[in-house]
Amino acid sequence: MTAPIGLIVVMLSVILGYLAHGGKLMVLFQPSEFLIIGGAAIGSMVVGAPLPALKALVGQVGRLTTSAGTKAVYLDLLTMLYNLFRAGQQSGAMALDSHAEKPASSPIFKAHPEFLKRHHAVQFLCDSLKVMIMGGVRAHDFDELMEEDLEVMLKETLQPSAILVRMGDTLPGLGIVAAVLGVVITMGSIDGSPAEIGEKIAAALVGTFLGVFLAYGFVNPLAATLEHRAAEEVIYLECIKTGLLSVHKGLPPVLAVEFARRVLPENVRPSFDETEKACRGKNRPQQQQQAA
Repeated sequence: MTAPIGLIVVMLSVILGYLAHGGKLMVLFQPSEFLIIGGAAIGSMVVGAPLPALKALVGQVGRLTTSAGTKAVYLDLLTMLYNLFRAGQQSGAMALDSHAEKPASSPIFKAHPEFLKRHHAVQFLCDSLKVMIMGGVRAHDFDELMEEDLEVMLKETLQPSAILVRMGDTLPGLGIVAAVLGVVITMGSIDGSPAEIGEKIAAALVGTFLGVFLAYGFVNPLAATLEHRAAEEVIYLECIKTGLLSVHKGLPPVLAVEFARRVLPENVRPSFDETEKACRGKNRPQQQQQAA
């Protein structure tokens, strides 16, 4: 949610600073310069990027207004993993087959809509569960299999930010192109009045300004934000991977969830007590009665 706020601050800072120096705002309004720079930048981006990556770019930019991974999101994930691992412990690994085959119909997954909204996470968990159910895979091989899957997903998730980085690199050059075209137009009217020539030169220089401003004030910071979001998505998947691997090694659900919790960054990691309360709070009274 901070990305839109930052972009607004960039815009206001430049405009207010310009006005404070006595600049006229309408001088910056040059539709032809916007058309040249913006159209050429978008066109070059379409030429240099595959369609799936462009669709992913639109989706990632649209999600910038939503909150990133928070402690509550990861606590919900750990609780879901615990419930899933408990179901496998009580009824055997084959009981997890229905959850892996039809995740949208799984009562465990349906209780955690935040998880179901993450397509990559659902696919990663279900595919890995199917491998566990098949059996015969050593822990080392299972770990390597999931790691390869994560590397592929990371590359795909980073494609949109790489597209924006390339676009940001082209914008200053396109701004120069727009400025040169403006100078060409000015030279064609060299016999005009000084006021007319000055207006055309100002319009040409706006092209250079727009190219640099859009690159370093908007596009490159936006690319960095998408890259951070991609890293957060990998952390979410890494948490799932660690939990699955721990269960595959034979650890009980409580310890498997604890291993998964430890891979989370400190700023979003739920405490041990918070995780235990969320995972086992409802079962504790029943366990205490059985112990009595």
